Amino acid sequence: MKYLGSKNKISKSILKLILCDRKVNQYYVEPFLGGANSMSNVTGNRIGGEFNCYIAKMWVALIEGWQPKYITKNEYIEIKNNKDFFSPYLVGWVGVACSYSGKWFGGYAGVVKTKNGVRNYQNEAFKNLSVQLPKLKGLRVSFSSYENLIFPKKSIIYCDPPYNNTTGYTNFFDSFEFWKWCRIKTKEGNKVFISEYNAPDDFKCIWKQTVKSSLSANGKSGFSKQSVEKLFIYDV
Repeated sequence: MKYLGSKNKISKSILKLILCDRKVNQYYVEPFLGGANSMSNVTGNRIGGEFNCYIAKMWVALIEGWQPKYITKNEYIEIKNNKDFFSPYLVGWVGVACSYSGKWFGGYAGVVKTKNGVRNYQNEAFKNLSVQLPKLKGLRVSFSSYENLIFPKKSIIYCDPPYNNTTGYTNFFDSFEFWKWCRIKTKEGNKVFISEYNAPDDFKCIWKQTVKSSLSANGKSGFSKQSVEKLFIYDV
């Protein structure tokens, strides 16, 4: 699913590192589930945490068989302005899948004319979902912040948090507390991997790649720009 800051382009590359020593029945956990693009490339025991209750409930509904329909621009505006009057899972779908570039209610995406012809962005979202959703069967999704997410000991944890000094996210994110949490979870025996552009000095970069992204290191979103994606671990 198209999602602001998605790791879809690099997920297979980084997952080779993240999962290389995975044990039988070991849990794979993503505390920042988002568009579940990385999660779609993982099998076995999995847990996804999502702090946005609408997105969390959207994934639960989709996995359980709910089928969304095409949303008109008027419906989009009505749902955006009156979230409490609609099912949370519908709000989640409209907020992401029916929005430009997967940014949370970042502008209606429907049928538009482009220089290459007519595009139906929602139909593209439906097609992508039809490929992605079967891979998510059995995924346990929890509405939870990363620090309150419950998961088994000695899990593999992949974090794709809101990047520091970038725009596009509506809620304040305390990066200092997040890195502290990563240190604690690593010392507890979990394997913790973090996607970011930069990290504190006691974290080691184990992979990097230049990619084009709509959420770049210069703090701007909504257009394509090259950035260096990195994968970090706590250098205990």
